[in-house]
Amino acid sequence: MAKNNAAPGGIAGAVAPLAEPITAELGLLLWDIRFVKEGATWILRVVIDREEEPVSINDCVAVSRRLSPVLDEADPIPQSYCLEVTSPGADRELTRPEHYAYYEGYPVNAKFYRPDENGQKELAGLLVGWEDGFTLETEEGTTVTLDKKQVASVHAIDQWDEDEDEA
Repeated sequence: MAKNNAAPGGIAGAVAPLAEPITAELGLLLWDIRFVKEGATWILRVVIDREEEPVSINDCVAVSRRLSPVLDEADPIPQSYCLEVTSPGADRELTRPEHYAYYEGYPVNAKFYRPDENGQKELAGLLVGWEDGFTLETEEGTTVTLDKKQVASVHAIDQWDEDEDEA
C-alpha cells in the first residue's frame, strides 16, 4: 500500500529526492522524471544524462537496479507502474528552468500549439532568452520572442543551419 507522500510536483516531486543521490553517486545527472500513462500501463520514466560522454545502457541498468529497491521501500506511487530509465537523446525536450539555462546559446526547435500568423507550426534558432518567453535568433539573424503560452515544446537540436553541413 502506498504511503501518503503528497509532494510538490506530484509523483515526480516525490521521486526526485530518491533518484538524485543515486544518479550523483554514479556520476550522472538527473535530467527529468515523468509519470505517464501509455495505454493501460503507468510508466515512471527517469531520464539521466552525463556531462562529458553519452549515457550507456549500463548506466541505465545501474540506476534502475539501485532505484527500484529505494522506490519499493519509500512507496511514493499509489498504483502499479513500470520503471524505465533512459537517456534524453540528442533531441531532448527542455522542460525545466535549468534545462533552458544550460541550452542558452544553443540551437533549439520550438513547436507551437497553433500555427502562428505566418502559418508556421514551429521555429528553430539559437535560444538567446527564456525567462520572459522564449527568445530565438533565427538563421536570418532576426530575434523572435515567443509567448510561453503558445509554445507546446522546446527540443534541443544538433544542427539548425543545414548549410553548415555542406561547408
